[in-house]
Amino acid sequence: MEDFVKVNYAQTGASQFSNEMGMRAMQARAFENRNAQHLLVKAPPASGKSRCLMFIGLDKLENQGIKKVIVAVPENSIGSSFKNTNLMEFGFFRDWEVKEEWNLCSTRGSASKVQALIRFMQSDDETLVCSHSTLRFAFDEIGAEPFDNCLLAVDEFHHVSADEGNKLGNLVRALIERDEAHIVAMTGSYFRGDTTPVLRPEDENKFTRVSYTYYEQLNGYEHLKTLGIGYHFYRGRYVDAIHEILDPKKKTIIHIPPPQAAAALGDKYYETDKVIDHLGKVLNQDSKTGFYNVKTKDGSVIKVADLVTEDGRDVVQEGLRNVKKPKDLDVIIALGMAKEGFDWIYCEHALTVGYRGSLTEVIQIIGRATRDAPDKPHAQFTNLIAEPDATQDRVTDAVNNMLKAIAASLLMEQVLAPNFKFKTHKGDDDIDGSRDTVEIETTGDGPEIAIKGFKEPSTERVRHIIENDIADLTAAIFQDDDVLRAAMNPNEIAPEVVNQVFIPKVIEKKYDDLTQEEVEEIRQHVVASAVMTNTNEEIDDDETKAKKDLGFVRLAEKFINIDDLDIDLIDSINPFQLAYEVMSRAIDEKVLSRIHQTITAKKIAMTEEEAVVLFPRIKKFQQENGRAPDLTSQNPMEKRMAEALAWIREAKRKKKAEQMAVGA
Repeated sequence: MEDFVKVNYAQTGASQFSNEMGMRAMQARAFENRNAQHLLVKAPPASGKSRCLMFIGLDKLENQGIKKVIVAVPENSIGSSFKNTNLMEFGFFRDWEVKEEWNLCSTRGSASKVQALIRFMQSDDETLVCSHSTLRFAFDEIGAEPFDNCLLAVDEFHHVSADEGNKLGNLVRALIERDEAHIVAMTGSYFRGDTTPVLRPEDENKFTRVSYTYYEQLNGYEHLKTLGIGYHFYRGRYVDAIHEILDPKKKTIIHIPPPQAAAALGDKYYETDKVIDHLGKVLNQDSKTGFYNVKTKDGSVIKVADLVTEDGRDVVQEGLRNVKKPKDLDVIIALGMAKEGFDWIYCEHALTVGYRGSLTEVIQIIGRATRDAPDKPHAQFTNLIAEPDATQDRVTDAVNNMLKAIAASLLMEQVLAPNFKFKTHKGDDDIDGSRDTVEIETTGDGPEIAIKGFKEPSTERVRHIIENDIADLTAAIFQDDDVLRAAMNPNEIAPEVVNQVFIPKVIEKKYDDLTQEEVEEIRQHVVASAVMTNTNEEIDDDETKAKKDLGFVRLAEKFINIDDLDIDLIDSINPFQLAYEVMSRAIDEKVLSRIHQTITAKKIAMTEEEAVVLFPRIKKFQQENGRAPDLTSQNPMEKRMAEALAWIREAKRKKKAEQMAVGA
């Protein structure tokens, strides 16, 4: 199978090399800024952000007078990244230790976790790990003052939003305003799926920023040499096409489509079984790990973990935590799991079925395969998508935009246009809101959909769920047994039963602290979102249904700042099944650098006079260092020279384009 994108790296091993204190390149760069009160670390998956926080947190405890370190992660499974870690044997002055009672990601009961955090704040102990939600609820009870002289580390910081309805964002802003706590913000994707920034400019300016690009990470790997990205379009059912790109010999994570997606067949268990059938014949299931032993066509036996099926999932998850060697596991089949924060370093191939409306999710999935590991020279991301009902030229343009957007996102740039927002609308002639209408309005914040009688969030809790959890909640709803049964028997179960009975039950089960009014507000948003984002007509024929899906094309057309990157990554269009795959030329360091410089140049406040004055200094720097100034440098003068160089290159590109236009 050819690669859609193939990125070649220098394979220097630099990013994996540890200094005398046991720090890799990114960690050492961040540690240089350990004395900053507010530190923003932007670095890709597998760059070592968790251990980076341990180094900084321990230094603040030991040398900066900080009394406590609190680590907050988006979900409990990620908390394992901050388990007890021996750092002294590698040269650091202290080990990272968290007492079992303060590892709140390994205990159950949300109420007890909140009270446990409050008890921790009153204790003499120094380190605690909890979820974002536990932190938010505890903060609601005790306020900002107890966090004085503490370090708060927020992992996956893109969950924060500058919007007033974002409770985690409000918490961070409250601590910044009080100015007594230290904050370390860590993320691999410093952008959101809407136009809302993660931080307000005035707040972000208070952070010392440390950036470590995806290219720096991969370029310094010891084993991983190339990264491939492929888009493959099919007709019919994905289970009849997946075998052409599913290689049982490759360590693979397969994400099947959510049940509500156009690519789904309506039965996630059937789809999982069909995928396993393509891998081989099931021999048995290991009672200890929960993994299936599957005999492939060549006679070898592989181990397959099923994270789709709920029954026995706890055993499988424990089995995954104990994977230590390549031979321990070969394939994972998942639906909503094994994405953000999931770590299986031997994964070579991330195979995703169906288009993903979230670019953040795409980047997270790519990150599952880009860990460095022995005997792993190549990593591959493949997206298997139903053929859009559009011309090949339009699809090709969309793929090219997607590639550029992924490259920009790996550099942690925001490239997405706003999502729709829902609000109540009452016309002048319809005071009581009794007439059913839907209107799309454009405001300064982006497009909003106004719906007659729509219940807007009445509490901060509802606002937070709608803004941060709606995708996961929607997935949970469409995986519910009652909802699945209704979807497979539409003539027996009325839609209003699903909307008014089944969906509220799922919401109540997931959030048992909500009032009936809050449940209804969330239910309306879930239903409205599902209706407005459904781009498919009701079509009986599977092949026609697949072709009608325009989601991928529409997502690609939502990107902003992409047309400014005048780069064509498409090389050829090849047949695949009954449809085709779009292939690109190789992407190398120069391409990624060009994208980085082009985006940066458009943000730089630079005059021609300053650029001209700095140019001799830039030339001297290149002669003395054998390289150009670095945009990510922590040295202010070097960074300014790099900005000037990016500005000059962009100015030259524009002038050349203008000359060509005049000549034409």
